[in-house]
Amino acid sequence: MASKRSSIVSQSPTENWTDDLPVCKLSGVGFLTNQRYREDGGRREEHELEDRSFHFNVDDTYLYGVFDGHDGTRASDFTVQRLPAELLLGQLTADMNDEQIKGAIRQAFIVVEKGFFQSLDDALAEKTEIQLSMPEGLSSYEAYQQFPDEVARMQALQDEISGGTTAVVALIFQNKLFVANVGDSRALLCRETPEGSISVTQLSVDHVTSNNDELTRLANLGLDIQQILRNRRIGNQENTRSIGDYCVKGGYKDFDILSAATEEPVIAEPHICGGFPIDETFHCLVLMSDGVYKSIDEASDVETNSNFDVVRLVAEELHCQNNMTGVAQAVVDRVGRAHHDTYMTQMSKCQKRDDMTLLIRIFKEEIANSLKSPRAPGRQSVSGSDASHESRSASCVCTI
Repeated sequence: MASKRSSIVSQSPTENWTDDLPVCKLSGVGFLTNQRYREDGGRREEHELEDRSFHFNVDDTYLYGVFDGHDGTRASDFTVQRLPAELLLGQLTADMNDEQIKGAIRQAFIVVEKGFFQSLDDALAEKTEIQLSMPEGLSSYEAYQQFPDEVARMQALQDEISGGTTAVVALIFQNKLFVANVGDSRALLCRETPEGSISVTQLSVDHVTSNNDELTRLANLGLDIQQILRNRRIGNQENTRSIGDYCVKGGYKDFDILSAATEEPVIAEPHICGGFPIDETFHCLVLMSDGVYKSIDEASDVETNSNFDVVRLVAEELHCQNNMTGVAQAVVDRVGRAHHDTYMTQMSKCQKRDDMTLLIRIFKEEIANSLKSPRAPGRQSVSGSDASHESRSASCVCTI
């Protein structure tokens, strides 16, 4: 099995082994690329789409993931190929208990990052070789003037090394749901209540510099929390956990804000919860990159719960679309339009937005089947309750 795994995960992105995995028919994915807006109503992408996702169904095992890459696509490309290999090639067995399954998920995250860093060895070696070939003591300006090609190549290599990705993954195994994440991509579980409402619970944790638990962890490593709060970033990003980001992991001592840490401050250790036995109350699972909920926050003139707003849009589009991908795409399209409309009326707001990816998994097959008949009779839209003003990490309730 080990030799098989080694051979298939080394394939190029154009020959990705995961292309042959069965797609879950009860799920769909929608996405939009990042945009910077212009006053004339136009817009342009600042970089290629860096989000990645998958939604697989192998026998009775289901695996879903959303990955928000930054500083390039290398980390998200690697992770979207390698993580399924770490969880779908026989590592999960029927005799495992919940803690053992969580252990397998945790190990998968660690192994994927280790493999990613190993994939950077050639780039690191080339960068070091170029640095050693240039005279010592040159200023940045002098180096650029005398060795423009070498400096350009080193910058390209630096960009390649610097990339990272968030990850939010949902696993359904033995009819139980497990969720794991690093970074600020989110997982929402929607369940039906006896009163006919839908409860919305965020199962992931936002690993960002505004998270008090993460600040406590960083303080225990010897970092100046007030400095981090002032910068609102840690190294070159806001996420305190990720896969990749070699420079703020192996090279964290080179950052003034991180240099006092007693060990690596940015880590790939995931938050994991589960297993939740799947029963008749399960309505849908939503995974999304931060571009979705942050666009909602930025476009709103009042305090709102973006998790609830996303679920409300999903519920509305379930009545209008004829497949799950159509539902997911319609939701991100609506969020994108609302964000751009806000810019056009208030140009001091919403000047750009990030990539957006939304993955939806419905649990009731009869709902998925009814999508073949848009606006199926007997199904109503959702409306918000006062719970929509609760904190984003708490449950909220909407009425069907």
